Formats: sequence, structure tokens, C-alpha cells
Amino acid sequence: MAYTVLQNTRINTGDFIFEHPETVTYPVPPLVSAKFYTPKGGPLTLKIRATLYINSEDPNNPTVEEPTETGTTLQMFFDYDFSEETPESCDVWYVEVDYTSETVKNITEVLSFLKDIDPETSRGTETKVTTP
Repeated sequence: MAYTVLQNTRINTGDFIFEHPETVTYPVPPLVSAKFYTPKGGPLTLKIRATLYINSEDPNNPTVEEPTETGTTLQMFFDYDFSEETPESCDVWYVEVDYTSETVKNITEVLSFLKDIDPETSRGTETKVTTP
């Protein structure tokens, strides 16, 4: 199930090619930041920003599954279609999500995964939450 996101945008205008592709393991794990904030008149919210590197041959935007809380960890999956072959170039996607719940204040880390929809290949990243 896709989760509603604030922004899901391809940020490169041309092909993105890693300078030393032999040092890159695909799929590239998401680069994620997470920080609490309180919107004016709103509840405490966790702002999650992710940069995703996805094969340029996949024309579809990545989707975000409904995040799940397990104790103090928020788990997120960014879904895409991985070709199982090393891409010649990538598209760089910026995805921004606001997450809130009754227990959001207890979250201390975000565990995020770039998840292949077929699902043979996935890569993950652990991100500590920044508090105000």
C-alpha cells in the first residue's frame, strides 16, 4: 500500500553516473535524515527526507509503504522495480514524508529500505532521529 508523501521528485535532469561505479553495491541503500518538529498548531511530527538512487531505465516514481513502529524504531519501505542488473545510470529521487502518531515521540531511529517490488533485492539504512 502506498503512503501519502509530501514530495516525490526526480532531482537530476540528466543521467547520474557514479564516478567510481565499481565501488558501488546495488541497489544503493537510501540516504535518510529524520528530525522532529511541531507544525504551527499541529502535533509533534517526524520529518523524514530520503534520497534514492534508482536505475534510470525505471520510469516510475518510487512509492512509500505505510510506515510501522516497533518499539522505538520506525520502519519505512521505498518500493521500486530493480532490474537485477547493474544500471549504467541512475535517477536521483528526493522523497519527503511527515509521520505522526500517538507514540511518535518515542521514536529514536528510522530503519529504511529500498525494496524491490519483485522482491528479490532490497537494501536498508539505519538513521538516528535528531531531536530539537
